[in-house]
Amino acid sequence: MEKVHLIAIGGSAMHNMALALHEKGFKVTGSDDEINEPSKSRLAKARILPAKIGWFPEKITNDITAVILGMHARADNPELIRAKELGLKIYSYPEYIYEATKNKTRIVIGGSHGKTTITAMILHVMHYHKIETDFLVGAQLAGFDTMVNLTNSSKYAVIEGDEYLASPIDRRPKFHLYKPNIAILSGIAWDHINVFPTFEIYVEQFTKFINLIESKGTLIYCSEDKVLDICCKNAENKNITKAPYSIPKNEIKDGTTYLLVDDQKFPLQIFGNHNLMNLNGARMVCNTIGLSDKQFYEAIQSFKGAAKRLELVYKESNFNFYKDFAHSPSKLKATTDAVKKQFTNRYIVACMELHTFSSLNEDFLNEYKGSMDLADEAIVYFNPHTIAHKKLKEITIEQVHTAFNRKDLKVFTKSADVINYLKAKEWNNKVLLMMSSGNFDGVDFTDLAKKLKL
Repeated sequence: MEKVHLIAIGGSAMHNMALALHEKGFKVTGSDDEINEPSKSRLAKARILPAKIGWFPEKITNDITAVILGMHARADNPELIRAKELGLKIYSYPEYIYEATKNKTRIVIGGSHGKTTITAMILHVMHYHKIETDFLVGAQLAGFDTMVNLTNSSKYAVIEGDEYLASPIDRRPKFHLYKPNIAILSGIAWDHINVFPTFEIYVEQFTKFINLIESKGTLIYCSEDKVLDICCKNAENKNITKAPYSIPKNEIKDGTTYLLVDDQKFPLQIFGNHNLMNLNGARMVCNTIGLSDKQFYEAIQSFKGAAKRLELVYKESNFNFYKDFAHSPSKLKATTDAVKKQFTNRYIVACMELHTFSSLNEDFLNEYKGSMDLADEAIVYFNPHTIAHKKLKEITIEQVHTAFNRKDLKVFTKSADVINYLKAKEWNNKVLLMMSSGNFDGVDFTDLAKKLKL
């Protein structure tokens, strides 16, 4: 029996990896200095929750087949040091995913935005048509028990390819490690400036990714993104097929978006040009593995979206409340644009949280210029304690106003003030859109919906 130890087992991806390996029949152990919900309960249910919190070098023994190192661990982690002393095989989790899927057709979804949604769409269609696949996805999906699945029998592996670093001791972007047979890129918008300090360095990572596609592989890319279009056309990898995609024909009628294909209309449960582009890219991936357009359209009509991606929190006849993972300038624009076009007769209130390292960096802040102009009312929240925790230079309310370049922008630095402001508003014939990679310091969105003046 293979024995695998996970250092930093409590992380979102790492605990799902642990569950997948346990399900596969491996003996799984792990450690972490902090394990929160839902990781804690899920690991406990599988009986692989560490008995004690902390790092224990004595857990690292010669009979361990592989050590998987999570991003949360530090380079001086005592268990990592012990594993090196014993000469054990140490993997980052993307390295291990590649090792587990190297004999399969690897479908890797990359890009600055839309990765999780495209991955979820492909998995939804494959699941609908009962096509078995390994997978790694960045959110919990309806109909799937874990975010990671590894099998001995599947022919395919669908992998969400994040461009962030692989591990504390491996500074390569994760998506450089997967070597896809089929790759899809959704777009390029500068992010992770703590790792990629210039836009040019960030773009270079995508060029490298394209050149790592396996010989005779396929690159599917969004031609609407001009930077990506140039990047893909100029890539040196000559042994691949390149296939661009854009927004498919569609119409919005009575609050529902329809795909227009020849003389047929297919109703969707998602909306927005960015989601329609994601859908078109997912369709082309599914074509590449042998599914017809007819099979794709049949399945995609029941796709409700990935968690926190324009996810409907609450709905009444004259009010809709959505939450979204959007946090970068391009994502704010795309998401707000989608809501504005879907609800042309509604007043749109868009509220976003500056939460990531990039968004809270005073140099990057100016990238947000005009990013919330499409909303009828725009609100920005940031927590000064988060800035201090990330050891960044303080930013001011005035700097945020200047950066977003919107005179009527409302800026808050206390989460309670945001909630009280929203609760005081009247919500008839309106849409509330709350966007963040965090949660506005613990706001329960469902509970908030109940307290709004409807």
